[in-house]
Amino acid sequence: MHDRVVTNLELFYDLVYVAVISQAAHHLAEDVSTRAVMEFAVVFGMIWFAWTNGSLYLEIHGRQDGRTRTFVFIQMGILVLLAAFTADAGGEGGARFAIVYAILFSVIGWLWYSVRGQDQARFRTMTGIYVLGMAISVLVALGSAALLPDARLVVWAALVGAWLVAYVIFGRIPEFEIAITPTHSLVERFGLFTIIVLGEVVIGVVDGLAHAEQDAVTILTGLLGLFVGFGFWWSYFDLVGGRLPRPAGPSTVRWMLSHLPITLAIAAAGAGMTSLIGHAHEPHVPATTAWLVAGAVAVGLIALVPTALALEDASRLPQVFRKIAWTLVLGAVAAIVPGWLHPAPWAFALLLSVILVVVWLVAVARFLQAHAWTEAEAEGEARAGA
Repeated sequence: MHDRVVTNLELFYDLVYVAVISQAAHHLAEDVSTRAVMEFAVVFGMIWFAWTNGSLYLEIHGRQDGRTRTFVFIQMGILVLLAAFTADAGGEGGARFAIVYAILFSVIGWLWYSVRGQDQARFRTMTGIYVLGMAISVLVALGSAALLPDARLVVWAALVGAWLVAYVIFGRIPEFEIAITPTHSLVERFGLFTIIVLGEVVIGVVDGLAHAEQDAVTILTGLLGLFVGFGFWWSYFDLVGGRLPRPAGPSTVRWMLSHLPITLAIAAAGAGMTSLIGHAHEPHVPATTAWLVAGAVAVGLIALVPTALALEDASRLPQVFRKIAWTLVLGAVAAIVPGWLHPAPWAFALLLSVILVVVWLVAVARFLQAHAWTEAEAEGEARAGA
């Protein structure tokens, strides 16, 4: 439904994911290491696909009725349990995380199965394959509970990779293009999830300031770290946020999947803020923290490229968006430099903030030169009036 709007129930549902992601980020904030980063990336991927599968169901089949509300609340209860086991998901607590995750996928899978009989005949095969994928995911998650932590992470990483491949394949099926039509409510949902992970930057800064020596240097470092979060916000919402992807299946899937590295990068940067502020008085940012935050900024900017190029606006203004894509790539390369130099924490955060501001200024200049910014605002006002 093109005129569909995001409901209060969906907003409430997304709110529970704040707790789940916060637990994953909190674990990374306490242990900034290569192992912890890998654990975080895999667990975040698991969480992201749970949110995506649940959100797509609500986008297509969600109603303001008792059945929808009941199943959403059931999922929220399961997600609360999942959040309780997320912090130690990469360790010994991973078995409990896997079992609860399997229960969550069982509920979402049942919802998809329950509407299969209502689908038109041409959609039933695709929905059946989708439900089969959900069932396999449940079995894989349950089986991983019996494995050792390292083997379990490998299985989870394979599961995330399998879902990535599955979405790419589904995007090439004509029925998918008809069933998953980009709507403003879908764009808003993905934007809201981006806001959720941007909150992790705020939480990371607050946590760092609360547990560090609260003097001028520490506060300056914290505020500059917060500005990195502002830079992420500008880059996403001014360049790609609120814009519809092209209605072609591959473009829609590319737009959707590119949000995984974007949101992963923002959440990882937020987790790194606690360590950054905690070392505010040291002459150099710890190398692991520097690479985590700088790498997150670089990944976030690079991931915006496929998002931007998948937009309808990119078809209308190809030259503008190609230039913006190159700007994002150059910004990502520049973001690696502070990670390599790892200067004093305040200088490190300042350099990343400057890079994000320059990327935003150049990109906005591209829009203004093509008079695209005014057109986009006019279209937005027209939609709001309608």
